[in-house]
Amino acid sequence: QVQLQESGPGLVKPSQTLSLTCTVSGGSITKSYYAWNWIRQPPGKGLEWMGAIFSDLSTVYSPSLKSRTSISRDSSKMQFSLQLSSVTPDDTAVYYCVRGYNWGFDSWGQGTQVTVSS
Repeated sequence: QVQLQESGPGLVKPSQTLSLTCTVSGGSITKSYYAWNWIRQPPGKGLEWMGAIFSDLSTVYSPSLKSRTSISRDSSKMQFSLQLSSVTPDDTAVYYCVRGYNWGFDSWGQGTQVTVSS
């Protein structure tokens, strides 16, 4: 059973870069049929898909966040990471790392709260 665990700072100052890491256990991070996603949920709002990285290290991002988002992978550590630059309080949210399979999401991390505040 694959497990995903987010880690990173819970508080980020405005204009800084938010950096989160997802550690994957119990499964392969390089299988070709999986996509590794970041999804967030701001307080009182719905889920927002941010982007994904694939087995060939190609990436795809939400158009609204593309200019500020970068997703990378370190297979040796079984990790993939999110960087979101120039954050504002609107980026305050619970951030989830999620495994994608067959055009759906089949495994979720527990989520980590990130607050953007000075």
